[in-house]
Amino acid sequence: MSANQGLTLALSKGRIFEETLPLLRAAGIEVLEDPETSRKLILPTNREGVRVVLVRASDVPTYVQYGGADLGVAGRDVLHEQALAQGGSHGLYQPLDLNIARCRMSVATRADFDYVAAVKQGSRIRVATKYTEIARQHFADKGVHVDLIKLYGSMELAPLTGLADAIVDLVSTGGTLRANKLVEVEQIMDISSRLVVNQAALKLKRDTLRPLIDAFAGAVSA
Repeated sequence: MSANQGLTLALSKGRIFEETLPLLRAAGIEVLEDPETSRKLILPTNREGVRVVLVRASDVPTYVQYGGADLGVAGRDVLHEQALAQGGSHGLYQPLDLNIARCRMSVATRADFDYVAAVKQGSRIRVATKYTEIARQHFADKGVHVDLIKLYGSMELAPLTGLADAIVDLVSTGGTLRANKLVEVEQIMDISSRLVVNQAALKLKRDTLRPLIDAFAGAVSA
């Protein structure tokens, strides 16, 4: 594989990385170092010219969009949030829903907060979330007046401390909500991770990208 045909794949640590590994193996690619023990941010693979770069989940679309990576795996939550922030599009080719890292984005409140009544009465609701664009669109579509508070972690604390009436966050099993006496009151969208590809790379590196995309598609359908 020539240097200009080398491929860089952007992944985030954690669940997405772990659930992408079987798809890579289906394409004959093995990551040679464990991101949890290695201090490297660029990991080699058994395939010459193919490497994995480790970035924050929210940065994957940016790396791919601007050519820091040829392709990547990103959650629908991140992709939709950034697309809304950029006016509805981020110029990324999304050939596959990989059906990994599945969860949902939901509205949650304290168990003693009557969300339905608040919405029905037209009350102004304070909502904490890191997904401000998705939340803004969701509540605007419903005609609900909200004040959005941007947070980056421990969303469950916001209703418990009185900072917010509700949160918009990702929910998997719901265990964290239950442990903090919060309830899921509305589902906004289902979330899974998608393969995203740089538009220029798709043209310039088609001969090396297409077999990888096809191998991913085969693994997903299997």
